[in-house]
Amino acid sequence: MLQRKAETLWGLVTGYGDLRSRCIADAGARVELADLVPNQERRAATDALRNRSVLLHTNDQLGTALALVALDGIARRLVICPAKFPPEFLASVMRTAEVDAVVSDQAKVFDGFAEIQGGVHRPEVLAPPDANADRTETEWILFTSGTTGVPKQVVHTLRTLVGPVDRVRSLGANSVWSTFYDIRRYGGLQILLRALAAGGSMVLSNSSEMPAEFVRRLAGEGVTHISGTPSHWRLALMSGTQNLISPRYVRMSGEVADAAVIAALRAAYPDARVSHAFASTEAGVVFDVDDGSAGFPARFIDPGSSSDVTLRVEDGSLRVRSTRVAHRYLGDGMPPLVDADGFADTGDMVVLRGDRYHFAGRREGVINIGGQKVHPEEIEAVINQHPNVRMSLVKARPSPIVGSIVVAEVVPRSPTPASFNERDFRHVDGLAADVLQLCRETLAPFKVPASVRIVPSLNISAAGKLVRSHA
Repeated sequence: MLQRKAETLWGLVTGYGDLRSRCIADAGARVELADLVPNQERRAATDALRNRSVLLHTNDQLGTALALVALDGIARRLVICPAKFPPEFLASVMRTAEVDAVVSDQAKVFDGFAEIQGGVHRPEVLAPPDANADRTETEWILFTSGTTGVPKQVVHTLRTLVGPVDRVRSLGANSVWSTFYDIRRYGGLQILLRALAAGGSMVLSNSSEMPAEFVRRLAGEGVTHISGTPSHWRLALMSGTQNLISPRYVRMSGEVADAAVIAALRAAYPDARVSHAFASTEAGVVFDVDDGSAGFPARFIDPGSSSDVTLRVEDGSLRVRSTRVAHRYLGDGMPPLVDADGFADTGDMVVLRGDRYHFAGRREGVINIGGQKVHPEEIEAVINQHPNVRMSLVKARPSPIVGSIVVAEVVPRSPTPASFNERDFRHVDGLAADVLQLCRETLAPFKVPASVRIVPSLNISAAGKLVRSHA
């Protein structure tokens, strides 16, 4: 439960830690939190957006961060557009969210949108509200990935978003947080809120930076806490710059964290707490695990738990009931976000092995092979165990006989040249054969890839996840 002084994001910022030693920074700019204290002119600009539904559409993450600090508790609704939001979706999103004002550094994008009654504002002209100003519980609208069409709009409030951050205050002030994520997605937003709640600073990523460049910048900032997807971390480990930073806390989320990537991070950062968390835009932060093993203990599934998070498994899918679950989907005709018992279906499939549940993959990502169901992540976890494999991607290839077969693409652990050629690698043929043998020894025959191809890299989405498509 938020205290009175932290009922808004600005209250959260000012309630924990000395503002004079804290900042939010990206690759090109740095904003000292002490400089955000309102003046009359900038406060008036903020007040002009009171009780409006405001679309946040900025080129960089820093602009969105400043707008969130300024407008939570002022705006009726904050619609947080992720990077490179498809322009063809803007009109539909704005109608659904009843947007009547915009904060953007790209004003020309909104030419012709007559419904923007409150105008288009630049994020840098805004300032946090006066401490004595009237407050409203602002709705924060986050987007799902939208892989099958217009992204769903998910309704949170600061109360549902900050539920997990109380625990990080024990980590101490003057911490420097960062994430490979974009803060306009749920995973990145959580790290921004954690940084502010812990009395620390936040270093934002930049989509134009290569992993090696980002890690070097983090080293210069003295990062102490950092998160990303397993794919983000594999790319960082491939960059050869991981030894430039010495974080105290390393976190993974967004994808299945297999044993190989957990072990690699524990080896790279032996003095850090290495954890992998489960969270989703709809269900919120569910739990994190820091015991060095993949999956999570079966004791987490406890219907009688007095915790603020209750889990159950139904038809193999993990379901969550907690105060961190989003309120609803925005828009008419949308399905309910929770069932009659208050549980949100995450769509993440889990299997029980001994005293531990392991993530098998997404329900919609299953591959059907002659009536047998295969989760790509299960096969990737096996392939990634090979000591000469950095990362892998398993996908379906159409088959006239069984409908689909699985094939694998593998990035070798050895550094790859910019102009990759399989003939440059004397070990390539041997690696492919070794991977196939490992799969035959570990997996059921129908799960063994029909082919293994060595590649220099794999496509990673804007959300930091492997891009999965048919071969």
